[in-house]
Amino acid sequence: MVSGGMTCVKYLLFLFNLIFAITGVVFITVGGVILSYYSGYRNFLDNWFFAAPVLMIVVGVIVFLISFFGCCGAVKENHCMIITFSVLLLLIFALELGAGISGYMMRNEVGKMLLRRMNNSIYTYHTDNDVHNMWDTLQVDFKCCGINGTSDWWPTQFKEPKLPPSCCSEISNTAECDVNAITSHNEGCLKKVTDTIENKAYILGGVGIGVALIQLIGVIFACFLARSIRREYETVETTAH
Repeated sequence: MVSGGMTCVKYLLFLFNLIFAITGVVFITVGGVILSYYSGYRNFLDNWFFAAPVLMIVVGVIVFLISFFGCCGAVKENHCMIITFSVLLLLIFALELGAGISGYMMRNEVGKMLLRRMNNSIYTYHTDNDVHNMWDTLQVDFKCCGINGTSDWWPTQFKEPKLPPSCCSEISNTAECDVNAITSHNEGCLKKVTDTIENKAYILGGVGIGVALIQLIGVIFACFLARSIRREYETVETTAH
């Protein structure tokens, strides 16, 4: 049995592991929500974009399992389990740090990716049903029109000043959507979508860093507890001899 201040460390470590378990569930949920939300815009996004939410889900599952392992080690005061927990937690911390740095470095690529994808798809609006539906969904969800503005539609699918129906918030059955409509969206989709993705990336990055710092504190507590348990074992062995 550990004693004194290490008893407090033991229960703090147990508490931290409960928090880790919750953050693991949060990671899984957030990753799943992101995958579900952006899956409707696959024609505008490269496959690497979906690596981040998949990684979040994987990390969430691993963190949840490791936290359970750490709880058992803290309760049973098992030196080997606590050391294993510390090593695994450090590996997860390194993985999160690497993913965070990669995400930060790749944020500037989001705009280029969207621009390329939108340029390639806007010309097939009337010939590809998937592209048609995705452009309509995008323009309705983000209240935008075209890539950089309404003029993007004129040399491709529509004649000035006509626009896709999704470029207007509301139109009657007999009316058409055009730049003169009161409910037409004039702002391009590229900037709106890029800003939204980058803002969410900053939020996720901040949450990830916060969780990583908590994990580091957990590793420190685990090391203190493991050292204390080791000393207790050595004391018992010395006394026995």
